Amino acid sequence: MSSVIGSDVVNCPEHFGKLSASFYKMITENWYTYILLCDQKTFYVGMTNDLKNRIIQHKTKQSFFTKKFSDIRLVYCEKYSSNHEAALRERQIKGWNRTKKQMLINGKLGINTCTELVEIFSK
Repeated sequence: MSSVIGSDVVNCPEHFGKLSASFYKMITENWYTYILLCDQKTFYVGMTNDLKNRIIQHKTKQSFFTKKFSDIRLVYCEKYSSNHEAALRERQIKGWNRTKKQMLINGKLGINTCTELVEIFSK
């Protein structure tokens, strides 16, 4: 369970230890559209307002759509302020072919990437 230690730090021992309050707020009060690379060959596109827990669900086989994969890695993420915006972007990306998704991941498309979250949650 998370708790506020002070105005600057949040204790989140079950996952990451101490986090800055602003970083904790950023990862818990937004919506995310994300791409997973599954078994180094298949892309899965999803959305959530709790990226940390959603990634854990995918990696622990609690997600119906990704439970058949053994290696799951977060490769791309975008942050939105509403469920509606994230859902629209998820639908758009799901309609793209593999090449276009790879271009997005490689930074050739889009500007709303959350590279710091990809680095943290891809481990």
